[in-house]
Amino acid sequence: MRSGSNRQYTREVRADDSTYIRVAGTCLEENHAFITLARHFRSKGLPVPEIYEVSNDEMVYTQEDLGDTLLFDYIRHGRETGCFSEEEKSMLRRVIRLLPHVQTEGTEGLDWSVCYPVPAFDRQSIFWDLNYFKYCYLKATQQDFSEPALEADFNRLADTLLAFPCTGFMYRDFQSRNVMVRDRVPYLIDFQGGRRGPLLYDLVSFLWQAKANFPAALRQELIAEYEDELHHIPEAGRYISLPIGEAHVGVFVLFRTLQVLGAYGFRGYFERKPHFLQSIPFALRNAAELLREQPALASAYPEISRVLLAVGESVLDRRRDACVPSEGNTPLTVTVCSFSFKKGIPEDKSGNGGGYVFDCRSTHNPGKYEQYKHLTGKDQPVIDFLEQDGEILTFLESVYRLIDHHVERFLERGFSHLQIAFGCTGGQHRSVYSAEAAARHLRERFPNIHIELFHREQPHL
Repeated sequence: MRSGSNRQYTREVRADDSTYIRVAGTCLEENHAFITLARHFRSKGLPVPEIYEVSNDEMVYTQEDLGDTLLFDYIRHGRETGCFSEEEKSMLRRVIRLLPHVQTEGTEGLDWSVCYPVPAFDRQSIFWDLNYFKYCYLKATQQDFSEPALEADFNRLADTLLAFPCTGFMYRDFQSRNVMVRDRVPYLIDFQGGRRGPLLYDLVSFLWQAKANFPAALRQELIAEYEDELHHIPEAGRYISLPIGEAHVGVFVLFRTLQVLGAYGFRGYFERKPHFLQSIPFALRNAAELLREQPALASAYPEISRVLLAVGESVLDRRRDACVPSEGNTPLTVTVCSFSFKKGIPEDKSGNGGGYVFDCRSTHNPGKYEQYKHLTGKDQPVIDFLEQDGEILTFLESVYRLIDHHVERFLERGFSHLQIAFGCTGGQHRSVYSAEAAARHLRERFPNIHIELFHREQPHL
């Protein structure tokens, strides 16, 4: 499972064939926070997983199985194309209207002392996030900055954030990977880091999630939906001032961007989890667009803005240069496929030849285990197995460096086709997972190229 957490999730089957999720955590306080909050929200009629059993030491618990569909996957078409279908928009509206109920009704009778690691959004927790950005992103990437000027900006930003009412439940990481969809109903997960705080933080976290790719018009529509739902909640004025101003949203977008860049830096550069590194350009793009659109915000925090704009524009320039073919050239098509080595290497039907053939057989094979034999690399249990093992993520990190450079050079030279093939023993698990991951990576890295994806041995996928 792609996660910043060290918790281990296992789907288990009862005698009656019903399923549940077994969770083993490494931090008692974090487990206690989730269990207590889940039971509290459930008592308020909010859609969260039911907790079934908890071990005496609270290090292991079982919870309701909500299936395998994250909201992040539910809106995949919109994320990848920038054009969200009405069904996707409908689900987003439903989720954003759910948020204010969690933030307000969820506070009623809540014992804030269970919140982990702190009960409230305060100056100390703000500086934890700001220093996360400084040490795990700026220093890790060797970005130049003025320490005194940056510290002065941090203090001004903290003062501004703390001027907002901190009276609601702040989910802390409200984004599409922390919402599950079962039978077209959204359910909330991973709220164990929540605390008392400002409502705008969660709204911004959701709408400016790095890889969500929400167009500006859709963001504004969802902000209006959120405001409208708040108007129906008694005493909403205790929690937030309405209407929501653009400048107020901008301050939280800036702060949230710094926080996620620190998190992506730590998980990517220090823990070597490549999917976090893939989110960095998206976060920088959000920051660059925000600071261009709100010059007053850039003026209020000059050193933060200087650093973000410098690195953000550099990233955007590289993406634009890599994604736009030279005038008169045919757009590049990249064919990505999976196959079984037992049945031979796929033919390049474009006639160009060349390209890459990657051998996935060096990585741990889920096909050796009975519970995975009937599944493929697109099924969540196999994905969880491969990503928790980690070998395939290290393998793909090297693959991405090679194919990114190749695509960039093909675009510069005006070539029309490149084939990338992933093979394993049966063409069912590791190769399918790798082809899906590579296609997704290329779509995000090079949005203007055409991707053709197929699984030779799994034609039904």
